[in-house]
Amino acid sequence: MEAVLNRLVEELERPRELTAQTLRHLEANYGITREDVGTFLEERLAGLDDTEIDLALSAQYTPKLADQAVFAALLGTAGVPVETLPGWITELVQRPTMGRLVTPDGLQHAFAMRAVTLERYVLRLRLEATIPESTGRLIRSLCPVDRQPLLLAIARRAIWNTEGRRALLRRYLAVAYAGDPPPQGDAEQFLALAETSEPEDENDARVRLPAWEQVARTQWNGSDQPSPFFNERVQDLHGGGRDQRGPNEALRARKKAELEFLGRLGRILSV
Repeated sequence: MEAVLNRLVEELERPRELTAQTLRHLEANYGITREDVGTFLEERLAGLDDTEIDLALSAQYTPKLADQAVFAALLGTAGVPVETLPGWITELVQRPTMGRLVTPDGLQHAFAMRAVTLERYVLRLRLEATIPESTGRLIRSLCPVDRQPLLLAIARRAIWNTEGRRALLRRYLAVAYAGDPPPQGDAEQFLALAETSEPEDENDARVRLPAWEQVARTQWNGSDQPSPFFNERVQDLHGGGRDQRGPNEALRARKKAELEFLGRLGRILSV
């Protein structure tokens, strides 16, 4: 477990570029320009209360699936005892753990991380989660080594909270990785589908698959038109009723990829 705590420190203290979301939040709430953000981090950040700190830094320190994969690789199928985590957070505060944010000018600005930010990061990593050994064996035996951390992170997510859903995950792993691995991104799409649609089990997913495909196909067909305007002034700038913008190519690409994924999922569920 010491290796996990040490990696926490390493990940928390690595330099992170300020996201566009963070910059927009600072500008909207504190009137901070891109040129002044470094001064704000060094002189005013420490004066914010915990709620303000959490809102200001949430985009920087909310772990994503890739962050969870780093720790899933260390933990395998095991989990950190949940009663250990509050002590770790206290230890991280007392070190102190230093966050490092990189402003648009390329400069780093260090600050002592507060408990509210550390709690957000540590508790959302799902370090306490475990993976059934049957699922772990499938990942270790079938999946390419370079994909195993991400798949272990997926298997640690809260959605697999019933035997029916765990069986669905095992079916996906056993069939999708039995031969050549699926395209990069398929496993993330499978997780997103499970978390948004919450199928009860394999049969429920099989029954609902045509409806999922129909929704994606309708959205793909509709993406050959420009995105709708939500502001009349902006619409006027684009010619009003003579809108000359082209199709929403980004949406078309996403929906095309989704339809292709659903086709592969259908073949997996039919085996």
